[in-house]
Amino acid sequence: MTAIIAATSTRADHETRPPNGLMLLAKGRFLLERAAFYGLRSRLAALPSGDGHPVLVFPGFLASDRSTAALRTVLSDLGYQARGWGLGRNIRVDLELVEAMERLIQNMAQSAGRKVSLVGWSLGGIFARELAKLHPDAVRQVITLGSPIRDDRRHTNASSLFEWVNGKEPELLRHGRFTGLDRAPPMPTTAILSRSDGIVHWTGSVQEPASGHERTENIIVRGSHLGLVHNPGAILAMADRLRQDENHWQPFIPPASLRWMFPPQELP
Repeated sequence: MTAIIAATSTRADHETRPPNGLMLLAKGRFLLERAAFYGLRSRLAALPSGDGHPVLVFPGFLASDRSTAALRTVLSDLGYQARGWGLGRNIRVDLELVEAMERLIQNMAQSAGRKVSLVGWSLGGIFARELAKLHPDAVRQVITLGSPIRDDRRHTNASSLFEWVNGKEPELLRHGRFTGLDRAPPMPTTAILSRSDGIVHWTGSVQEPASGHERTENIIVRGSHLGLVHNPGAILAMADRLRQDENHWQPFIPPASLRWMFPPQELP
């Protein structure tokens, strides 16, 4: 599941809404995505290897590292130093958690002697983007999966549950942290999303071009919110982004034989 930290903004109601409730009935789609993942497992492991830099993967709301284990295994097979956050289940969002994540990023970068790429699913993607803003010298790039990054909780069906756990004004907001979620970090940032997400309205996961640089992009895949961490198209795009030379960024172009995984990329 997912949630958004930011408070409700003044975006027009027709632009700011959760997905159609019928989408929730199709959450079983993630089982198909998981089956496709294991069916294509050997091919995913044969994707071009990267340069071995560290990759930190954040889980979604209510999830733990177990939810991203298969994804991290693929990334490890491709040569990256992939690891989970090791902070248990992602439930309570507070300053203590943020400080623990900051230490984790700094320690990984110092240990490897290289910048860290951050991958975040759902709420984990919000963490990845905001932490990258706080520590740009330690972060190489950011990739989000179905993350509600439009600064408005009304884009997600999980806002009530998030507020029940963290309050309408989470501790981070009371201390002036994690504001302006729609502003992209200063390094390359990729938002992977699905129009049939089912939990986050897909327009809430679309990022605007970052002010001052053009290294932001949105990649639309076919799939569900819960299945994004197993989605072959999402993993293909992620592997392509991670293996880029950090000094020569280019937007994602899927291989001609696999373009069927990526529906028309028109955005609002």
